[in-house]
Amino acid sequence: MAMITDANVYFTDGCGRCARFGTPDCSTKLWHDGLLALRKLCLESGLVETAKWGHPCYMHAGRNIALFGAFRGDYRLTFFNAALLKDPEGLLKPAGPNAQVSGTLFLTDNGQVETLAPTISAYLREAMDYAEAGTLPPKIVTELEMPEELVEALDSDPELAEAFHELTPGRQKSYIYNLNSAKKSETRVSRIAGFRDKIIAGKGALDR
Repeated sequence: MAMITDANVYFTDGCGRCARFGTPDCSTKLWHDGLLALRKLCLESGLVETAKWGHPCYMHAGRNIALFGAFRGDYRLTFFNAALLKDPEGLLKPAGPNAQVSGTLFLTDNGQVETLAPTISAYLREAMDYAEAGTLPPKIVTELEMPEELVEALDSDPELAEAFHELTPGRQKSYIYNLNSAKKSETRVSRIAGFRDKIIAGKGALDR
């Protein structure tokens, strides 16, 4: 099953990453109103909507700002470069057990977006200001020196993050070496999408 490439499809049928795609059982159906409210805030903030990794992704000044996610127990707004955000309300949490920064807003009620709208809009504006200024958070140095695109993919995809961190160090390195060999960011992003099924299956980049 192929991940969606059109953000509009996400709001009608889902992400395309599981068998529930296009069915009433899709998680996007549970959180339809809340996701639409989030979308409205993002677009009203002046963000550009696209689709990445099967999810609506919102961009500004050539940078990824935020990504949507919908799961059985919650729906989420995940910020890129979240280490820069001040988060005075303490709303942002790690996306998963292996996330290195607190950058995800977890929502469990379709009405929460309306309640939190001023704060969410302020966080989006702050992230947009950093993008305009070209400001980046301090580089997170890890033992394996993961490329930024892989860090972002793991932060935005808890299932992928859990599977990746359960791999042996050698298999983790096989992906990192492969990704670091790509000169262009878009190539690394494409490779990560192509590797997802192998990572979930517990395989290394060179495994068949």
